[in-house]
Amino acid sequence: MRNLGSRYSSHQVDEENPYWISFSDIMAGLLVIFVLAAIALVLELTQLKEKIQEDMSELARAEQVRRDILKDIVGELNSMKIPVKLSENDTVIRIPNDVLSFRQRSFNLPDDKRSLANALAIGEVIYKSIRKENRWKYLDTVFVEGHTDRAPYSNQAIKGNWGLSTFRAISVWDYWNSEMPEGSRLDELKNHVGKKLFSVSGYAETRPVSCSNASPDVDNQDVCPRGRIDSLESLKMNRRIDIRFTVKLAKSVDIREKLSAY
Repeated sequence: MRNLGSRYSSHQVDEENPYWISFSDIMAGLLVIFVLAAIALVLELTQLKEKIQEDMSELARAEQVRRDILKDIVGELNSMKIPVKLSENDTVIRIPNDVLSFRQRSFNLPDDKRSLANALAIGEVIYKSIRKENRWKYLDTVFVEGHTDRAPYSNQAIKGNWGLSTFRAISVWDYWNSEMPEGSRLDELKNHVGKKLFSVSGYAETRPVSCSNASPDVDNQDVCPRGRIDSLESLKMNRRIDIRFTVKLAKSVDIREKLSAY
């Protein structure tokens, strides 16, 4: 009787829990799905890591190519007695006012033979170095940047020193493309995605390389790394052209978007 009662009791429990087996199957299925999802996530993160490493390697290569371009340009121009220099962690070629002698409050490229010869030589050397071994493939934009001194420029038609600095850059850019032969002009160069490589910009007096004693930032080493300099000399040094080279950032935006999803 006891065995019969036990079998009866078990049968009664099964009847009272008709969904027990179905629930267990669901939990097992969910566990399988979770494991598969975890495996898929690990694989995707592994692929993303490999892609990031690949892009970092490509970026390092682009930065090395940029250093090679700038050092070649500076080395060749210095050998031609044109004293340009590297600046800002080997990303900028600085053309001092001694090379392109802009007059105060003037954006026209000086028309003396020395300045014009210097300007043309700089453009030709830049073109040759960028074209060498298809280095342009690693570049995004090259900016021709104009700068002014702190002296006020009252011509509001071109927004004072902002327009003056920009037009200085345009003056150099126009001269390059009017004097360099077709087929070897800078405006013909394109970047790694087929867009025009060169652009121009102006910074007015906001990025001085030297400061006069009257400058409020004269003791700030970040703004005035050369410290106190005679006022006239300081003004002259800040009237200059910089050439800034930026490299391509391979698919970096896509990587940031993917990382933000985790």
